[in-house]
Amino acid sequence: MNSTRGFLILGLAASLAGAGWAMPRAARSSSAGQGAPQSAPQGAEQAPSLKNPDTQGRIHTTVSLVVVPVTVKTHSGELVSDLSQNDFRIFEDGIEQPIADFSAEAYPLSAAILIDDDLKRSTADRVQKSLETLAGGFSPSDEVSLWRFDDVPEQVSDDFILDNDALLTQLKRIDLSSSFPGVGSAPMTSGPVVNTSPLPGPLPVPSMAAGHPNNKHINDAIYAAAEELRDRAPERRKIIFLVSDGQNAKNNTHSYDQTLKLLLSQEISVYSVGVGEANYNRGITFLGNNILAKYAHSTGGDIFYAQSREDLEALYARVSEQARNQYTIAYSASKTDRSRPYHAIEVRVKRPGLTLLARDGYYLSDNP
Repeated sequence: MNSTRGFLILGLAASLAGAGWAMPRAARSSSAGQGAPQSAPQGAEQAPSLKNPDTQGRIHTTVSLVVVPVTVKTHSGELVSDLSQNDFRIFEDGIEQPIADFSAEAYPLSAAILIDDDLKRSTADRVQKSLETLAGGFSPSDEVSLWRFDDVPEQVSDDFILDNDALLTQLKRIDLSSSFPGVGSAPMTSGPVVNTSPLPGPLPVPSMAAGHPNNKHINDAIYAAAEELRDRAPERRKIIFLVSDGQNAKNNTHSYDQTLKLLLSQEISVYSVGVGEANYNRGITFLGNNILAKYAHSTGGDIFYAQSREDLEALYARVSEQARNQYTIAYSASKTDRSRPYHAIEVRVKRPGLTLLARDGYYLSDNP
């Protein structure tokens, strides 16, 4: 058993009590509260220690492990892969925590791909032509579900797809050309009339003059995908791969805060690829903050922007590579107030000039 699987199966099975942090449902009742370090039963297969992946020793964990995937980049955006446990420091609620376990190995992915089905015609055409290359970013050990969304999320695949050829077939069947916002609408050149006589007053502002109408529900789409990812195997890294222009309607069923709580409690990271209007609204959108960036940064994922089909095709493989090759840090929370439902996390690296991506915190309850 390699150190990745040993760490996840033994470490995550002893995950944060009651928190739902990628821990099998049946194991939660046996891990409530604090206890002494655990070791596997005599005669069972043992995992190597993650503190020294080359040493075939036993891994000892406490019953309260918080697991934090971390991405490290240079300022130019290149992944940094040569760091060790001693290069990191981690804090919970401002209190430094000793690192209990560490891994730099690649993890298999459980990915939900969310494709925006309410894009402008030119943007939808670019995304449509790039979709087949999505399959190339996933390995035989990954599992992928496909979704499209506008005002409601729709799962395209019946279940998670385990075969790359089957994934490619499903991607080829997705048609983003069936509906385009504003098609057939043109600016009015004259005012409305009643009985062939014009109404008094100024000319009305055309509905399309203000830009792309906003009817899609990004929060609800992410929430639905997160619900599907909730019970995936604990030895997998769970991600949502979102391709969208970032325009989010105000009347989502689920709020941003509700959706973020579900993501954090289930260790799900959002990786966003911004297309269309997202390229021009990287900071602030007409409805407020950049929702794509907010989800990505808060969950320890990342955001990328694509203006062309070539950009999209290059980014798809980059996203899955980055999600798979994160560092994994685990610690046993101590000296923090365990009566609080939410705990903030901060990760620091000793080497200067690097950028870190990690989730902002976690919830003790897995019920959003």
